[in-house]
Amino acid sequence: MLLVGLLTLGTTPGFSSSPGPETIQATYIQDGNVVSVTLIINDYTTPADLQVLSLAFQDGQDRELATALSKTKAAGFCSITGDLGFNVAFIQMVATPTGREITFIASRPLQSDEVNSNSDSQSFDLMVGQFDMNDTDNTKSTGFLYPASRLVVDKQGEFHYDLAGNPWLLVNILDSNWAPALAESAAPKATGPPLQQSLP
Repeated sequence: MLLVGLLTLGTTPGFSSSPGPETIQATYIQDGNVVSVTLIINDYTTPADLQVLSLAFQDGQDRELATALSKTKAAGFCSITGDLGFNVAFIQMVATPTGREITFIASRPLQSDEVNSNSDSQSFDLMVGQFDMNDTDNTKSTGFLYPASRLVVDKQGEFHYDLAGNPWLLVNILDSNWAPALAESAAPKATGPPLQQSLP
């Protein structure tokens, strides 16, 4: 499948089902402005859906891929401060030595100033992000987001993402699946002799 490596940015995806809803929160800071990014994962993309996306790219490259993403059943939901939330069709998880690498790709919703214009930014129709989750120390988790990008093939036949603007470096990443473990480890431990239970 052509897009197995491309959509996961060169990694080998796993097709396991998500154990349940998971929320990953992060922030992007630029010139003192703080933008919150939230990804809700309901499930991971199935091999069948990945095959559909791969064929779409083969047929019409980036434009057909974006169209196919918009028609694929949502695997999750993403919201960004100041923008409306949108469905995310592609979410994939790969196990790493320190935890998990989660890649997500969506058909980018146009901004209000793009809808009635011929702006070149309309051709950057994908939103691509990735979290490198450290499951033993969440403070070491990293991530990035390409708010507006497109997948292209250069003259050498290599695939890469063109960006409209700069990539976002995501910080302060918090995983809902990791937070309970943190709270448990931080809870005070009982000291002293064990309590004796009364017989009925």
